[in-house]
Amino acid sequence: MILPTLFIAPTEDMGRGVFTSEDIPKGTVIEVSPVIVMSGEDRKLLDQTLLHDYIFEWGHRRESCAMALGYIPLYNHSYKSNCEYEMDFTDRVISIKSVRFIKAGEEIFINYNGDWNNATPVWFDK
Repeated sequence: MILPTLFIAPTEDMGRGVFTSEDIPKGTVIEVSPVIVMSGEDRKLLDQTLLHDYIFEWGHRRESCAMALGYIPLYNHSYKSNCEYEMDFTDRVISIKSVRFIKAGEEIFINYNGDWNNATPVWFDK
C-alpha cells in the first residue's frame, strides 16, 4: 500500500526523493511495503555495492538485511524527519508513518537511525 498522493521527484541535493501532492495528517500510515530478506553473508556482498545505501539491517539481532520494495528505498534521511519507519519481522514489511502534519508539496523524510528524531550521525555523516 502506497498513499496515492505520494510521488517521486528530483531534489536539489539528494538525487530523487518522495513527496506528497496533498496534506498528510500526523499519524497517517503512508506506505506499507514488503521486503526481500537476505542473509548476513549476502549483506557482506551487498555492502560492497551501491545497494549498501538502500538496505536495512533486519531481525531482532540484526543478523540479516532486507531490501524494501515500493518507494521506501527513495525516502531521504533527515535528523528531524517528518515520518518514521517500523519493521515487522514476522510479516516481512516496513511501514512508514507521519510523525507530524506534512504540507502538500513537502518532501517525505525518514531518519535512517530508526527513531524519527535520533541525532546520532549516520554512516555518510561520520
